[in-house]
Amino acid sequence: MKGGCRGREMKSLPKQTRGQGLIEFALVLPLLLVLMLGIMEFSRAWMTQNIMTGAAREAARMYAVRDDTIAADARADQVLSSGGLDLSRRTLTPSNSGGAVSYRIDYQFPVSVPGFVPGLGDPIFPLSSTTTMRREWGT
Repeated sequence: MKGGCRGREMKSLPKQTRGQGLIEFALVLPLLLVLMLGIMEFSRAWMTQNIMTGAAREAARMYAVRDDTIAADARADQVLSSGGLDLSRRTLTPSNSGGAVSYRIDYQFPVSVPGFVPGLGDPIFPLSSTTTMRREWGT
C-alpha cells in the first residue's frame, strides 16, 4: 500500500455512543420541519401580498381613468383569481377624495398547516394592500 497507514485499524466507537447520531437527528428533525414549514408559509403570504398589490394597482388605475367602480372591481377580481386566490376571502374598498382615488384590498389569508404556531387560535391572518392614484376624470 502506497501512501496508506500500515497496521492501523479504525477504532470502533464505545458501546455507549452507538446510536447517538440517530437520537440527535430525532431531536433536531422536528425543529427543522417547523422551520421549513414557517419559511413556506411566509413565502405563500408574501406571494399573496404581491398579488394583492398588483390587483389594487390595476383597480386603482381603472378607477382613476374611468370612474367606474364596477369595472375596477372586475379588474381586481381578474388579477386576484389569476393568482389563484379565493375571491370569497377578499374585500374591495374604493374611495374618492379630492383629486385622488384609492383602492384597498383586504384578504383573509389562511394558514395551510393548522396548528402551525402553538397557541394560534384562528389560523387566518389579515393582509391588506392600498394604492392611491391621481384622479383623471372630472377635474
